[in-house]
Amino acid sequence: MPSIRHVAERLLKAHPQLDAGLVQSSVQTAYDELRYARVRTYLPILMERRAKDLPAPHEETERPT
Repeated sequence: MPSIRHVAERLLKAHPQLDAGLVQSSVQTAYDELRYARVRTYLPILMERRAKDLPAPHEETERPT
C-alpha cells in the first residue's frame, strides 16, 4: 500500500503549483480521517480524493462571515 508520502508525491506531480507543505498536511488529514476504515484496499485513492477536497488554510480564513 502506498504511504502518505507516496500519495502526497503523486498529488504534487499532478499539481506542481501547490505548496508541498499544504499537500502533505492535506494528505495527513485525509489519512487521519480514514485510518480506521475496515477495508483498506482503496485507502490511497480515497486519501488522494479527500486531500483534494480539503480547503487550503487561506480559504478557511477568507470566507465571509
